[in-house]
Amino acid sequence: MPGLKHEKACLPPVAGVDEAGRGPLAGPVVAAAVVLPAKGTPRGIDDSKKLSATERARLGTLIQTRAVFGIGIVEADEIDMLNIYWATMKAMTLAVDALTLKLGCDPGHVLVDGNRLPRWSYPATAIVSGDAHSLSIAAASILAKETRDAIMLEHAAVHPHYHWHSNKGYGCKHHLAALLEHGPTPIHRRSFAPVAAAYARITPDAAAGPLFTASAANQFHG
Repeated sequence: MPGLKHEKACLPPVAGVDEAGRGPLAGPVVAAAVVLPAKGTPRGIDDSKKLSATERARLGTLIQTRAVFGIGIVEADEIDMLNIYWATMKAMTLAVDALTLKLGCDPGHVLVDGNRLPRWSYPATAIVSGDAHSLSIAAASILAKETRDAIMLEHAAVHPHYHWHSNKGYGCKHHLAALLEHGPTPIHRRSFAPVAAAYARITPDAAAGPLFTASAANQFHG
């Protein structure tokens, strides 16, 4: 379970940062930045991937109520312009900037899940598998995923063929089959290879720019 070892070694207020949505073929990449309260931190916070949907939703509500947080969102069209790595860095920066506005000051230190840091002026430390070690990062992982999942459910209501209510934009077989049958939507990432291939079937001369595979989306490790 994550703890507060890293937080206690840093100048407060300490923010944890994590993202959700590097690998999907559709939808935004979302980052969250969280400063936990000195008292009253919800029990059970863990890496969002280890929690059930019900528990993650419950904890997400508690974190929003008790902690100070910021959210950063970078949409698919900007992901295509920047590439997924830099889009993720921008989402993290937007999240910390939003957090700073709520705090009324800069964080004393930022703990970031992964092995890379955005280009910012905040004192920061990258922690591989940070959501398994830092309670603040784990809290951020929950908010990032809950926020992104809610966005994808809204899109699923408009585009039901792609099964985003269950796959949240990831390239599962139902999503890939729908992509071939119905073509891409405005929230698909044209720079990702399966989406670019679907565009090429519709418009053979379309230039999607540099293509990214699922492995390219994971060039830095969380």
